Amino acid sequence: MSDQTAGTPKEYVTKRMRFGDQEFDVPYYRSTPLDARLETALPGCGIYPPLDPHTYIENGVRCDQDVAVKLRDGVTIYLDVFRLDTPAGDKDLPAILSWSYYGKRSNLPGRDNITLGVPEGSCSNMCMFEGPDPAYWCKQGYAVLNVDGRGVGHSGGDFVWFGKQDGQDGYDVVEWAAAQPWSNGKVGMYGNSSLAMSQWWVAAEQPPHLTCIAPWEGGTDQYREYLTDNGLPAIGFNRFIWSIFRGQGYILDNLAMLERYPLMNAYWESLIPDFKRITVPTYLTAGWDHIHLRGAMNAYMNIASPQKWLRAHREFEWPDGYTWWNLEDLKRFFDRYLKSIRNGWEATPPVRIDVMDAYDCDFQVARPEKEFPLARTRYQKLYLDAARGALSPQPVATTARATYDAVEGRTTFDITSQQDVELTGYAKAHLWVEADGSDEMDLFLTLMKLDENGQWLPTYVMGQPHPGQSGKVRVSQRALDPTLSTDFQPVQSHRTQEKLRPGEIVPVDIAIYPFSRIWHKGQQLRLQIAGRYFREGWFEPFSWELQNKGQHVIHTGGRYDSYLQIPVVPPRYQAGEYVYR
Repeated sequence: MSDQTAGTPKEYVTKRMRFGDQEFDVPYYRSTPLDARLETALPGCGIYPPLDPHTYIENGVRCDQDVAVKLRDGVTIYLDVFRLDTPAGDKDLPAILSWSYYGKRSNLPGRDNITLGVPEGSCSNMCMFEGPDPAYWCKQGYAVLNVDGRGVGHSGGDFVWFGKQDGQDGYDVVEWAAAQPWSNGKVGMYGNSSLAMSQWWVAAEQPPHLTCIAPWEGGTDQYREYLTDNGLPAIGFNRFIWSIFRGQGYILDNLAMLERYPLMNAYWESLIPDFKRITVPTYLTAGWDHIHLRGAMNAYMNIASPQKWLRAHREFEWPDGYTWWNLEDLKRFFDRYLKSIRNGWEATPPVRIDVMDAYDCDFQVARPEKEFPLARTRYQKLYLDAARGALSPQPVATTARATYDAVEGRTTFDITSQQDVELTGYAKAHLWVEADGSDEMDLFLTLMKLDENGQWLPTYVMGQPHPGQSGKVRVSQRALDPTLSTDFQPVQSHRTQEKLRPGEIVPVDIAIYPFSRIWHKGQQLRLQIAGRYFREGWFEPFSWELQNKGQHVIHTGGRYDSYLQIPVVPPRYQAGEYVYR
């Protein structure tokens, strides 16, 4: 077997492993050498310098570099420990632990940390990619631990991508940190993206000294959100991510696993955290326009912690995570639970949301709410009318069909708002579809905002226009999971494939990622349906293995009750023309 993601043959081994009541042949490949040149569009990650245990001082911060920690199975992993270089840095310090797969250093010595979207000079070169900056946190009275997880860099063992092994390893490191002479016995976790996702697994193992977690932008379902986009194999992004991983041993190849096991099974289920075992105080974030959005929201709704806070914002995770006001906010959370400072954090609203408008303008910022989805949401159906290319508040009596080229084409359905309307929460589409010239349909749905003249009004993410809130599905995997689906969020089971027969028209339900946005009177809401993703020039190399060909047909009207369901949030108070949201 050879690796097709890197373009060069790799040495593979297969491990027979049990997950649940099933056994699987799991492919691992030998890592590219640590000193191999790494080409990545993400500065600050994929840095694996030679093992060099020593202590150095930088800007008043002491770093004990490449500290060895032995795990319960005898494997040794390495971490860097940062503390303030003063007598106070030797005692009663809470620890902030970050668990990484991209290398625990963001750059080579003497070079500044650079992260896309973050102004230069914001972070020191002690800052791990997507993690806390010791130059800030140590001076606030914390120890920072940057970890190379199992199989990463010089850490022993074979690399795995999330799961129970991560949780057990993290448990061991949490308890090791709490036992150090400088520790006050309390450990928290923080980080963006994969550094957030690893926290679910550690928290679910419930190490006694894990006191709180801050998973900012953390997905939760590897099959539905990453390896596939709701059944569409997301090869481009995952090839990119896997190209960054380096270690001493073997790397579990989830792309090869997807090729072997393309449908949901016990292995893919093993990569979904057990939210009910997460009970520590949790502060999580979700970017309205980001790949981690679905998982972050599902985590917030399902974790068992009675003390949990959500901040849903408009910006990409990196600029959001390193702005001073968000750092100060996070410090209040950590001060409360890691230092036991009674600072009023409990008065923080459980949910804060940015309501987006257009470009880089927001209608409201950090609006306080009590829950998510919002209890006052009114779900409204807008029925598709292919004859007019329109959305209608009333069912459409006459049948019609919209047809577009399955590879390059698209079709749209619009409605003009008769008043200011806020949509916050989950949208979904119920479509009657037909594949003309194929037995498969890969669908990409996008919700867009247009001005009074029909011109697109995007939101900006890191200064670039975002295509709009999306939903995707492979129609042959349309069957829903009744235990996971709700009226506002359909969830496909992905356990069976039902290919389409010639002329067959089938219903399919498609979840659209949650969002929060205002439509002013006269502006238009557009539902775009296509066979591909429309975005150019973005740094993340999104691409999918699609099976589209021929024509896609969307049937509307009469017995084909195709509709878009939207989450309308009424004003909290209205008196005449005065509206308070």
